[in-house]
Amino acid sequence: MQLFYNENINEQTTEFSFDKEESKHIIKVLRKQDGDILYVSNGMGLIAECKITLASDNKCTVAVLSYEVKPKSGFHTHLAVAPTKMNDRFELFLEKATEIGIHEITPIICDRSERKVINKERFEKIILTALKQSNEAYLPKLNEAISLKEFLKKEHKGQLLIAHCEEQNKKTLKSVLKPDTDITLLIGPEGDFSLKEIALALESDYTAVSLGNTRLRTETAAIVACHSIVFVNEK
Repeated sequence: MQLFYNENINEQTTEFSFDKEESKHIIKVLRKQDGDILYVSNGMGLIAECKITLASDNKCTVAVLSYEVKPKSGFHTHLAVAPTKMNDRFELFLEKATEIGIHEITPIICDRSERKVINKERFEKIILTALKQSNEAYLPKLNEAISLKEFLKKEHKGQLLIAHCEEQNKKTLKSVLKPDTDITLLIGPEGDFSLKEIALALESDYTAVSLGNTRLRTETAAIVACHSIVFVNEK
């Protein structure tokens, strides 16, 4: 199944048109024609089976044949990850985490962060592309960048975890993960969290965890953590 995206459709939609960019991709690149079947997600669990009624590269129009609503998972994965110095590394995390099944992402700015400004619009496009590629029904939420200090002031439900590399008392991630439980996990920048930041997280009821015996890059750690959470929740 090849998946397309339109955030405006719902169970009452009977017909709609794609924007010019998506229409051109469907008709000129994919060579779709009148009568061809497309599957479209609204990013909120709904998948529509549609038939092309107007194969125009300016305004491809489809009629909705049927709908399917995918059930939500029984857990919510929220990773708060420091943006990497090299944008492509953070973009790799966004792509792979979306494919794996992350629900929410917050870029956090830390004491040792080398990148403190993000291009949210570009990041959202990468997430959307990964959604369509992986046939996911739910579009992950990308929050605005925020300082770790401000992030810790916000209320987060479920298990609260921080992964760091300091030689302190830590549990393994696999030993603390609970299935069907919301999880918020903090992952720091290339230079790791500062001792002050770790202490602040622990004071905020976060549990320190290890992601393994090797030292991982920020984006690798985030991908490993995301997969571990999904793996524990597989039915």
